[in-house]
Amino acid sequence: MTDALDDREDPDRYLALADGTEIEIRVKGSRFIGQAFHATGEEDARARLSVIRRRYHDATHHCFAVRIGSPEGVLERFDDDGEPSGTAGTPILSALRGGQLFDGLVVVTRYFGGTKLGTGGLARAYGKAAREALGAAPTRTVRRLVTLDVTCTYDDLGVVEALLAREGRGGSSVERTFTDRPRLSIAVPRSRAEEMERAIIDETGGRAYIGRSEKT
Repeated sequence: MTDALDDREDPDRYLALADGTEIEIRVKGSRFIGQAFHATGEEDARARLSVIRRRYHDATHHCFAVRIGSPEGVLERFDDDGEPSGTAGTPILSALRGGQLFDGLVVVTRYFGGTKLGTGGLARAYGKAAREALGAAPTRTVRRLVTLDVTCTYDDLGVVEALLAREGRGGSSVERTFTDRPRLSIAVPRSRAEEMERAIIDETGGRAYIGRSEKT
């Protein structure tokens, strides 16, 4: 992978999966072909899976797992596609979870080689194929920003600007619009949003109006 986070959850960023190259492993004659994809929704994931099914239409199984969303609102799906329950989709999903990866789909296609692997052998093979597919896929760091839309009076503008100059470091950016009232659109890292919002309210004596939206 091209990027990495440590084991601590970072409120200001997460890793999103990008399309990777195809890998193949063989276990007792069975071929396991794995690939990781970027997927931003279930429809996107289904479309990617359909491509794989058509490409390897004569394969025995097409097993997958997907994680979509952000750490607080992740959607997870997996499918064993006819393999014994828990031997395919679950280890693939575990590989995605282990990498702390989001917005990603991993598909592992199997061609049965004539020798049964048993439930433990299947789980190990699917898990290994998934991990190798993820190892062949790049990632990107998604910055999590909260936008504070501040409307204040011109009398309070100097106070707000002084606050931004004093505490606006750490990745904040500001867009300003001046009409009947000053309007400032302040993008701050997610972890600093509440602190910044409270500071503006305190410094203006509660006179500033603040709207809030999150974006990535």
